[in-house]
Amino acid sequence: MSREDYEVVIGLEVHSELSTKTKIFCSCPTEFGGEPNTHCCPVCMAMPGALPVLNKRVVEYAIKAGLATNCNIAHVSKNDRKNYFYPDLPKSYQISQYDMPLCRNGYVEIETNDGPKKIRLVRIHIEEDAGKLNHDEYGRGSLVDLNRAGVPLIEIVSEPDMRSTEEVDSYLKKLKSILEYIEVSDCKMQEGSLRADVNVSVRKKGAKKFGTRTEMKNMNSFRSITRAIEYEAQRQIEVIENGGKIEQETLRWDEVSGKTFSMRDKEDAQDYRYFPEPDLAIINISDEMIEDIRKSLPEMPESRRERYVKELGLPEYDSNILTSSKYLSDLFENATKVCNNPKAVSNWIMTDITRILNEEEKEPNEIPFTAEQLGELVTLIDKGTISSKIAKQVLEELFKNPKSPQDIIKEKGWIQISDESAIKEVVLKILEANPQSIVDYKAGRDRALGYLVGQAMKETKGKANPQMLNKMFLEELNK
Repeated sequence: MSREDYEVVIGLEVHSELSTKTKIFCSCPTEFGGEPNTHCCPVCMAMPGALPVLNKRVVEYAIKAGLATNCNIAHVSKNDRKNYFYPDLPKSYQISQYDMPLCRNGYVEIETNDGPKKIRLVRIHIEEDAGKLNHDEYGRGSLVDLNRAGVPLIEIVSEPDMRSTEEVDSYLKKLKSILEYIEVSDCKMQEGSLRADVNVSVRKKGAKKFGTRTEMKNMNSFRSITRAIEYEAQRQIEVIENGGKIEQETLRWDEVSGKTFSMRDKEDAQDYRYFPEPDLAIINISDEMIEDIRKSLPEMPESRRERYVKELGLPEYDSNILTSSKYLSDLFENATKVCNNPKAVSNWIMTDITRILNEEEKEPNEIPFTAEQLGELVTLIDKGTISSKIAKQVLEELFKNPKSPQDIIKEKGWIQISDESAIKEVVLKILEANPQSIVDYKAGRDRALGYLVGQAMKETKGKANPQMLNKMFLEELNK
C-alpha cells in the first residue's frame, strides 16, 4: 500500500504562557530573560512550608481564552497535583488541572480547501510552567534556572480532528491570532511563549478505530511541527507496512537530521497519580464574572476582516493577511488614523514591510517603528514631499533607525523636487542628451517616454516629482 491509502490523525496540546505580570502562585515577575535564578522565591523553588496563592488574573485570562474559542466555562473548578520527577520541577509535581478544568468543549474554525472546518477543543486548563535546564556543551553536567518555574500557562487540548499538516498549520496560526487579539499571551514562539505537544497516528482510510499515537513534546516552530508530522506519519506507515507495531511513546524531533527519536514510553493519566491540590481552595466562578469577561473581549479577526472589505474597500486577500496577526492589524488601523489612506497603508504592509520581515526572519511584533511613523510616511508621499522610490529608502531606514520619517528625509536630503523651474531645467537637459528618444516617441514608441522619465529620476537621484516630470516631458515632446 502507498501513503495515499492511509489517513493521518493529529491532535495538539498547545501550551501558551500568559501575559500576567506575576507568576501563577507567587509575586515573582514573569518577564523573559534575566540572570538565572533571579526571578524566583521560596514558592517557585518549592522550599518546605512555602504555600501557593492563586493569581486571580490567571483565572480571568483562561476564561477569556475559553470564551474566545467557544468553550463552556465551569462554575466550579479546582487545581490538582500532577506527579512526576524531572530535574527542573523542584516539587516533583506540577500544579495543574485534571478532571475539573476551567473550560470545556470549545472549537476553533479554520479554512480548508473543502471549506470551513471546526477543530474541537476538549478543554483549556491552567497550570504552572517548569524551570529550565542549561546543559554544558562539553557534557560535564547541567544547571537549573528556575526563573520560568511558576510562570502561568494555559493548555489548550484539541480533539484528534486534524488530518493534514495544512490543517495543523491553519489551526495553530488561528489559535495564535486569537490569543494575541484577546491579549492573554504575546505568543512569542522564539521565547517559548507558545509551544505544542503533537500527537500523531495513522490508520487505513475508511477505518473507524484510531491507530496507536506517538507524541512529540514542546515544539515551538510552525515549520518544525509540519516537518515532524510528515516524517512521523511516513515512519509509522512504513512500520505497519513492514509488519511491525507502533509503540505508544514520547519522541524527540531532531531539526538537523529531520527525524524523530524515542525518548520514553508515553505516560497515561494514571501514571501521573493526580489528586486534588490540598493547599489551594476550590475555584468558584460566578455568572457575573463570566459576563464581565465576555464584555471585555475585543473585536476578533473575522469581524475586522469583514469590516476591512465592506467599509474600507480592501481586497479579501489583503484583509486576510492583515487580520492574521494582531500586530499587523493594529499597525494598519493606527497608521490609517494618521494618514486616512487605508489602501496605501495596506499596500506598504503587504509588500515592502512583509518583504523586509521575511528577509530578516522577523515576526510582525518585531517591527521597530510605530504605526504613527508609518502613517507619517504615507502622508509625506500623498503630499508629494517624497516620491515612492524615496519612500522605500525611508522605510529601510525606519527598520534600522526608527524615528520620524520627516527627520530622516531632512537628514538625508531626500525631499522631493517639486519646483517647476528646477524640473523644467532637468527635462530640457535630458531631452538634449537623448535626441533618439525624441524621434522614437514621435514615431509612436511610447516606451521612449518612460526611458526619458527614468533618466530624469536618475539625474535627480530619485528626488524629482514623477507626476510633474511626466507632464513636462509630454508638453515638450508634443510641441
